[in-house]
Amino acid sequence: MIPTITAFERSPDGGKGLARDTRVRWALEEVGQPYEVRLVSFAGMKAPGHLAIHPFGQIPTYEEGSLRLFETGSIVFHLAERHAGLLPRDRDARARAITWMFAALNTVEPPILELVTARIFEADRSWSEERLPLVKDRVRARLDQLSVYLGAAEWLDGAFSAGDLLMVSVLLRLRMSGILDEYQNLDAYVARGEARPAYARAFAAQLAINAAS
Repeated sequence: MIPTITAFERSPDGGKGLARDTRVRWALEEVGQPYEVRLVSFAGMKAPGHLAIHPFGQIPTYEEGSLRLFETGSIVFHLAERHAGLLPRDRDARARAITWMFAALNTVEPPILELVTARIFEADRSWSEERLPLVKDRVRARLDQLSVYLGAAEWLDGAFSAGDLLMVSVLLRLRMSGILDEYQNLDAYVARGEARPAYARAFAAQLAINAAS
């Protein structure tokens, strides 16, 4: 059965790969699973039909027969569990890869999202200039720790896994800020993720939608 995911009818980032459907597309491409896409407008995300699948009115969602999922991490985890290629077979290595999935979304991404909010949505506030350096320091604190852990390794824990897929996706949000450039090993780590053929296909598919709209 071919699953269906939802994506923005027109992504706010113009197709730069930052919308969360790109993460799901990447996972689907890594495991070689064909998929269909249902495009949703901002108004459509608040419609009853979409809210029945995603109660918070966001994207992406994932439908496979009677199974309906929301939340990017949950969808990627489902795909990694269902298909070979995103989680190691060794039990302990598998547990560590899953831990990195949680770390990417729960530990590393929150301060990065705070920075995005500060730079884009709060830039016109009177206190923005004072707050922004504090937010950047919180991001750097996490990157300092991640950089030390990664060191000269290619991936977070042995072979590429769903943990790397989510971590690279999270770190990509820092490209425009210039902060990622301060960490040579993390910048190279993200570049390795972008160089994967599965990522290139996912990125191209998301970009094509925005180029056509």
